[in-house]
Amino acid sequence: MVEAVIEVTEQTTGKDYAMYNGDCCELIQQLPDESVGFSVFSPPFASLYTYSDIDRDMGNCGSDEEFFEHFGFLIHELYRVLKPGRLISVHCMNLPSTVQHNGYIGIRDFRGDVIRAFCAEKFIYHSEVCIWKDPVLAMQRTKALGLLHKQLVKDSCMSRQGIPDYVCTFRKPGKNPDPVAGPLTYFSGDESTFESTGNLSIDVWQRYASPVWDDIRQSYTLNVTEARSEKDERHVCPLQLDVIERCLQLWSKEGDTVLSPFAGIGSEGVMSVRLNRKFIGFELKPEYFTVACKNLRLEEAKKSVPTLF
Repeated sequence: MVEAVIEVTEQTTGKDYAMYNGDCCELIQQLPDESVGFSVFSPPFASLYTYSDIDRDMGNCGSDEEFFEHFGFLIHELYRVLKPGRLISVHCMNLPSTVQHNGYIGIRDFRGDVIRAFCAEKFIYHSEVCIWKDPVLAMQRTKALGLLHKQLVKDSCMSRQGIPDYVCTFRKPGKNPDPVAGPLTYFSGDESTFESTGNLSIDVWQRYASPVWDDIRQSYTLNVTEARSEKDERHVCPLQLDVIERCLQLWSKEGDTVLSPFAGIGSEGVMSVRLNRKFIGFELKPEYFTVACKNLRLEEAKKSVPTLF
C-alpha cells in the first residue's frame, strides 16, 4: 500500500496549541483515532466567497455538489478522530442565489445540505441554534435586492428577510467516556441583556438553551484586516467569539483537545487557549495561518503574565 504524502508548508506550536498550514483533508489523517474532544468551525460556504486561488481550497468549487463531495472526505475523518459521544459544532448559513450563478434570485438550503452530509457519515443531528443578524448591516454590505426598502416600495414580492447564521451540532454515537460535567459559571454575550436571579448556572443555561441567540455581540471578533490579501474577493468576517465561547462552555471541558479544520485567523484557537483547552488548527491560506499564529502566541502570552491576585 502506498502511504499518502502529507504536505505541510509550515507549522507552529505553543504550550497549548498547534497550528498547521496545509490541506485539512490531508492533515487530519495524521490525528489518532478518537483523540479529539470537541470540534467547532465555520467551513467555506461552498462557492459563495473566494478565500484564495489555491486549487485545494474547498471554496474554489464549481458547484454545491462538488463542494460536498470534497467536504464529505473531511466529515468522514472527523468521525474517526472524535471521541464517542462527543460533539462537533458547525457554523453555517443558507446561501443567496443569483441570476448570474444560479439562474434565479432566491435562497439555497446550504444549512440543510450540511446536516444531510453529516448524517450520511453516521453522525447524530444533535441540536441547532439560530443566530440573529442585523438586516440593515447585511443590506449595507451586500446591497441585496431583497433587503432594499426601494424594492419593497416597487414590488414587495421580491423583498425578503435577512439570512441568519446557524450553529448545527452533531454527536458521534456511543457513550461519552469522559463526561462534560459541572455548572455554567459565567455568561458570554451581551451582558446588558443578562440578569441573574440568584442561580447563575440556571440563568445562563436558560439563555443558552434558547433556539435563537439574539444576544451575540456582532462585532466581538478577532481583527481580520491584516489577514486580507489583494486577491480576496471581499471582506469576510470571522466567527464571533461569543458563539465559540458558548459552544466550548457547553460541550467541552478543560484539558480537552479542540480541533478546527478551517482555523482561519485563529478565532476558535484563541478561545480554546483562553478557556484552558488544547487546540489543533489547520489552515490552507498562508496569510490567515500567519495571523492565526500571531493571535495564538499573544493569547498564550497573556496567560503567562502574573497578576496582583
